[in-house]
Amino acid sequence: MNMNEEELLRNFEEKIDVDQKIEPRDWMPEAYRKHLIRQISQHAHSEVIGMQPEGNWINRAPSLRAKMVLLAKIQDEAGHGLYLYSAAETLGISREEMLDQLHTLKAKYSNIFNYPTLTWADIGAVGWLVDGAAIVNQVSLQRTSYGPYSRGMIRICKEESFHQRQGYEIMAQMAQGTPEQKEMAQDALNRFWWPSMMMFGPHDSNSPNTGNALRWRIKRESNDTLRQRFIDKTVQQANVIGLTIPDPDLKWNEERGHYDFGEINWEEFYAVINGNGPCNKERIDHHKKAHEEGRWVREAALAYAEKQKQETLV
Repeated sequence: MNMNEEELLRNFEEKIDVDQKIEPRDWMPEAYRKHLIRQISQHAHSEVIGMQPEGNWINRAPSLRAKMVLLAKIQDEAGHGLYLYSAAETLGISREEMLDQLHTLKAKYSNIFNYPTLTWADIGAVGWLVDGAAIVNQVSLQRTSYGPYSRGMIRICKEESFHQRQGYEIMAQMAQGTPEQKEMAQDALNRFWWPSMMMFGPHDSNSPNTGNALRWRIKRESNDTLRQRFIDKTVQQANVIGLTIPDPDLKWNEERGHYDFGEINWEEFYAVINGNGPCNKERIDHHKKAHEEGRWVREAALAYAEKQKQETLV
């Protein structure tokens, strides 16, 4: 590293130390850029793939109100994906390259979206648990060091908070309904609890990307800290509506001021992340098919924009 690069690195680190945002035109280490591209694109892929398990219930929602709310939620998630793809593009990667990485399995997305939504209660569990876990992580990301990512997260968090409330409302209504409805809600909680815990990623000691992410303030808090915060909040919410967290080892630790919990099945986590979950192939195949079928729309939009540009020049 020559003196000029050393000075650039020193200036970069000084900005990080005083919580000054790094902007697209600022100098940044290549490792910082690559880490952001990986993290932001995975986040974008998760938002877009996450539309599928909920879209599965649009035609089967139990009421017109439920259908309208679900449609609005799915539309929000599409917008979140667009915000995040746009943020990643400021780092020098194209939308096409990111989607190619997704389709060729070089890029990953959140493990949780590879589980099926079998009942309407699952839509409640996704909103309550999955979006609840996302909010815990994303509130922290509002203070991330990269400006475009940070600003995008501010709006995303506002919308995600409504998604979490929508899911909790579904679960609360079912828990207070007929015995069959409460049983359905409990079953959804049983199946989505542990995958939701896995959303925060491996324990800090087993997470190869945590060190640099925290040093550069891309992440502001560790995986285990965020997971514990999610557990502490969600256990209390479950108690309010009369549902039981499916963890026999769960108990309040007065000394720590937190809930202790059982061991996560990391073999399952890595199996799903590596493409061997219940719906991995289905999710990617569906996305590839939709992307190809929508090609004519993208081409028509580009052609129209070019035509408008030429007419303006004339």
